[in-house]
Amino acid sequence: MAEQSSEVQQIVEHAVARALEGKIAQLQADLVRSVLEALPAQVSATVCQGTEAASASAGALVKAVASVHAGTTQKEILRALLAAGREYCSRIALFVVKAGTATGWQGYGFGDDETIKDFPLDLNAGTVAHAYQNRVATPGNTAEMDNRFVEQFGGPANEQVLLLPLALKDKVAALVYADGGESGALDSAALELLVMATSAWLEVASLRKQAGQREGLDAATMSSERAPSPAQPVPSHSDPFAVHAPMHVASSTPAEREPAADVVEVASAHGAAAAPAAATDPLAGLSPEDAEFHRKAQRFARLLVDEIKLYNQAKVAEGRRNKDVYDRLREDIEKSRGTYQKRFGDTVAAGGDYFQHEVVRSLAEDDVSIMGASFRH
Repeated sequence: MAEQSSEVQQIVEHAVARALEGKIAQLQADLVRSVLEALPAQVSATVCQGTEAASASAGALVKAVASVHAGTTQKEILRALLAAGREYCSRIALFVVKAGTATGWQGYGFGDDETIKDFPLDLNAGTVAHAYQNRVATPGNTAEMDNRFVEQFGGPANEQVLLLPLALKDKVAALVYADGGESGALDSAALELLVMATSAWLEVASLRKQAGQREGLDAATMSSERAPSPAQPVPSHSDPFAVHAPMHVASSTPAEREPAADVVEVASAHGAAAAPAAATDPLAGLSPEDAEFHRKAQRFARLLVDEIKLYNQAKVAEGRRNKDVYDRLREDIEKSRGTYQKRFGDTVAAGGDYFQHEVVRSLAEDDVSIMGASFRH
């Protein structure tokens, strides 16, 4: 009887929840209208005007982010970022970071915008160094900037500048410079949101590109001979995003410099180049069918953990510093673990425990102590 009562309660709760879902928006609107009607006329008008202004501002920012997300290639995405950023500052430029150097890629508002290309920005200059080393948006003034930059391009009227790191896979792949020019208009919060949205979208674009390459590889493998190619094995600890350094290449002519290459390199040949020789391949002794199951499990585990990192970058960074990554990401990790187990838990790849290996490798940089004491080994 108690069991039947519990089932009835669950049905009622579900029905009530579904009914409320359709009414919440209307209830919220009615509540706002009632409160505004109760306010004095002058206060009510002020609130409405403020709400309309905030709504317009938020709408413009949503449109800016949407323009970034409309890009399908890395160049399109970065160009959209700079174009959208012009609405929130007078001058904006992107510098690609590669091998410890920052090089101008594209800019707007500098008069002759071509001059920003290939300009070497000093990564050791105050504001630039702080943004690069700490991976945080850093406001500053022209006195803290690269002297050569200020000498060549001048500074804003109010001397206030902003440097924003475009971080990909925990590395700064580019720096965005912005200032208010003659007007001094500089919306730091909007620019920071745009750069964060761009960073996330570049990660998504790279994951999609990689997933497409893997799907092609899977199809080719299944239709080819049963024996696997020695160039295809993917070791359990290989990183599909091992190379994140920008590929900007200086050139002697503007035509060749425009724009040189992707900020994030996802080389399809990297896995083959980094793969161990067949003699050390841990899957070498398995049948072709079993080996392929293991490889698919490895790839799926990497995609799951990459997704966790993508949407929890701040938590991952904090967790690494405090050595409690698992406590901060427990819900996401266990949810993804369940997804992985549902797909590969009853296959020949189950014994490889690839999801666990990938969690430690990717989230804790192969140091299990960073996961924290509550993490099960």
